[in-house]
Amino acid sequence: MRILVVEDEHKLAAVLKRGLQEHGYAVDVAHDGEDGFSFAEIGEHDLIILDIMLPSLDGFEIARKLRARRMNTPILMLTARDAVDDRVRGLDSGADDYLIKPFAFRELVARVRALLRRDELVKDPVLRVADLEVDTISHEVRRSGQMISLTSKEYAVLEYLVRNPNRVLTRAQIAEHVWDYDFTAMSNVVDVYIRYLRRKLDDGFEPKLLHTIRGTGYQLKVPR
Repeated sequence: MRILVVEDEHKLAAVLKRGLQEHGYAVDVAHDGEDGFSFAEIGEHDLIILDIMLPSLDGFEIARKLRARRMNTPILMLTARDAVDDRVRGLDSGADDYLIKPFAFRELVARVRALLRRDELVKDPVLRVADLEVDTISHEVRRSGQMISLTSKEYAVLEYLVRNPNRVLTRAQIAEHVWDYDFTAMSNVVDVYIRYLRRKLDDGFEPKLLHTIRGTGYQLKVPR
């Protein structure tokens, strides 16, 4: 899962990024409204954590503009304002939840999980490719009914592949989704994690699902 944090307080943004990464999320950060909207408009994030008081474009306006473009990415608003009118305005702008500063980080993580879970419940939370099943709520993975134990990063790579069946994904695309925009795509870490997944998901099973597209990247191929 990939989260966008739009927060102009650099220290708080750094704390949020580090903490969310420790919980297995890929995190991008923007420090002003214009950059935040540009990031969000790409539509590659599963959730947006959005401060209200931002330079150049405030959180209310970002939320309104995203909703006007029919983007349904869940939005969690952060603000130091605790007046009821401000909370109502935030929700009416298109936010899905609201958290008042200062807050406990564990509460933020719980709200993030709840919003992501709510989004998944709209559709079947279990993703399937052939006999591979990936439960996006519990993060349980099975092949032919057999439980497969994955690390958080292995799971993140797999979920991205399963959400894009038959699509050839470059190493840079996988790296940017699972890690963040600061990740050096030239590193071989993506190849390493694909090898881990191939050992766990394909060795001893037929048909093979993970395919290397030479010179390009990788594909989770749906068998005919």
